[in-house]
Amino acid sequence: MRQFLWGMLTMTCIIAALFFLRYWRASRDRLFAFFACAFAVMAVSWAALAAASPAFEARHYIFLIRLLAFVILIGGILDKNQRVGSL
Repeated sequence: MRQFLWGMLTMTCIIAALFFLRYWRASRDRLFAFFACAFAVMAVSWAALAAASPAFEARHYIFLIRLLAFVILIGGILDKNQRVGSL
């Protein structure tokens, strides 16, 4: 059951990444590109959990991938705020 739910989360993150990619192509706003990249990384994280099904002791390595996604999100928000503040 866990693999099925992790697969659903992977699919949901891919769909979110595709939506943000479409918004980026329409507006060329870098924030949407950052969000698309972050959701793609989140999809990799969920897929790794589903494929590897690691023991409890090894899960923190996969969660580092998710940390990268959140760092990308924060970087995109900071980039957007910096660009708006400099206008």
